[in-house]
Amino acid sequence: MADASSEYRAATMKAVFSAAASVTTSVVLARTVANDFLPCEFREYFLSSVRGFFSWFSSEVTVVIEEFDGLVNNQIYEAVQIYLATKISRSTRRIRVSKPEKENNFNVSMEPNEEVIDVFDGVKLRWFLASRRVESGYKSNHRMNSRSYQLDVRFYELSFHSKHRNTVINSYLPYVVETAKYLRQEKKTLKLFTPSMEHMHAWTPVNLDHPATFETLALEAEVKRTIMEDLERFVKRKDYYRRVGKAWKRGYLLYGPPGTGKSSLVAAMANYLNFDIYDLELTELRGNSELRRLLVATANRSILVVEDIDCTIDLQDRAAAAAEAGQLAPGFEQERQVSDQIIHLSVIWGIR
Repeated sequence: MADASSEYRAATMKAVFSAAASVTTSVVLARTVANDFLPCEFREYFLSSVRGFFSWFSSEVTVVIEEFDGLVNNQIYEAVQIYLATKISRSTRRIRVSKPEKENNFNVSMEPNEEVIDVFDGVKLRWFLASRRVESGYKSNHRMNSRSYQLDVRFYELSFHSKHRNTVINSYLPYVVETAKYLRQEKKTLKLFTPSMEHMHAWTPVNLDHPATFETLALEAEVKRTIMEDLERFVKRKDYYRRVGKAWKRGYLLYGPPGTGKSSLVAAMANYLNFDIYDLELTELRGNSELRRLLVATANRSILVVEDIDCTIDLQDRAAAAAEAGQLAPGFEQERQVSDQIIHLSVIWGIR
């Protein structure tokens, strides 16, 4: 009787392992077929259907990390992207490689529909990069006509056994974020961001390759020392700002004729703090909503530069004159509202 019971349990376990292996093989086969033969438009729909079907027979939990959180970038997504670049193995069939101009290192990242395996404290974790195409409605600005457009929204899926849920949420994901922060600072190249020509709530980056430093600036030594001490004090007092209920930002007003070193001083501050720069030209904006979207999309530990505030005042005067003459062009009233809001600010460019 005991031998029969043992044989029954062994047969049951063999059947379970066989079924699990069959499910895994089926998923891998489906993914291979999709990557090799299906058009991009149908690939993600097919793969998501397959994953949804087999999830009924699995004890795995899946965490979804999307690229955007509303109008802003999802910081966890960016951290995962940096972290997984160090985990891509030889078995990964498709990877994306780029090298920005004037950078020494290659940027390596996953391609959609690829998988990376990671192990943390003995827990096996499976990362999968997916994407879906969404309709974004209509957009309109003074550069482009109104039209509908589509976006490819990317997201990571992190799958693991349900019994490791607390370990993943409370330990693994914070570890990924901290590791990515270290990797980002280790290889960071300063960026100069300008408003995108296509999406008015987004910024387009280029490498900031400005040689200005406080050592090379033509400033009095006492002025340099005062600015550097003020910047250092500001960076170290983030917790103080939080305790007293104030926004963690610092503003400077720079004025003077062209060629007196205003832009060089901004670049020297960026190089000194290792902060990116966001360059904003108010005369390019049509209304408060565009300004608000751009400000929300800026990152922390960066410098926001508002250029040529006096040109904005001139624009307001021109709009007022045109309105009196009955010649106000479409869109000028919105520009005037932006000017009215901005010219009363004492902070022309700020650090946060």
